[in-house]
Amino acid sequence: MKLPIIKQLVNFVEEHDEDYLLETAETLEHICDVPSLKDEELDTIGELISNIYGALEVSNEIKNGTPKKEALNAFMSRVLSSIDK
Repeated sequence: MKLPIIKQLVNFVEEHDEDYLLETAETLEHICDVPSLKDEELDTIGELISNIYGALEVSNEIKNGTPKKEALNAFMSRVLSSIDK
């Protein structure tokens, strides 16, 4: 996951609507079923999906009253700590 991408997606949700990201994630998930996709392509799509769901999670925290910077930092901290396990 990349924090700059997640920040950009969070900004998009603030300006538009989270439904756009949900529909995009669903579309990308559906594309993953194409049998001719190469591993590199699947990895890229998977990374995009992860960033989208990460942004949605951060956006949800912001809606619940957490300041944006704090929500982003907490999310990335959880991601990094889960990788270390």
